[in-house]
Amino acid sequence: QVQLVESGGGLLPPGGSLILSCAASGIIFRLIAMGWYLHAAGKQREFVATITTGGTTNYADAVKGRFTISRDNAKKTVYLQMNSLEPEDTAVYYCNIANRWGRSVPIADYWGQGTQITVSS
Repeated sequence: QVQLVESGGGLLPPGGSLILSCAASGIIFRLIAMGWYLHAAGKQREFVATITTGGTTNYADAVKGRFTISRDNAKKTVYLQMNSLEPEDTAVYYCNIANRWGRSVPIADYWGQGTQITVSS
């Protein structure tokens, strides 16, 4: 019913910039927030950033000052502006939708397929 599609990934040198987009389709009965996670090779999935429908943002320490998350509630789309990219940012990036609350923390049941970001010289 609900599908998220990411776009904007690619290969670029260190210091470069990209913007990722994630558009959701289908009916979402409760949209608390949208966000991004990454999965680097050999590591567990990590939090990147989230934004609530009201515009409140949260970022992982590693991306603060470099990445900016934004959203268009009407389009059910979330964006991630990625600046000053480093090789350590190389990963598959997944968008998600937090659609329910679990013990005071939002839970995301909907995930995109992921888009590859590779930062290399």
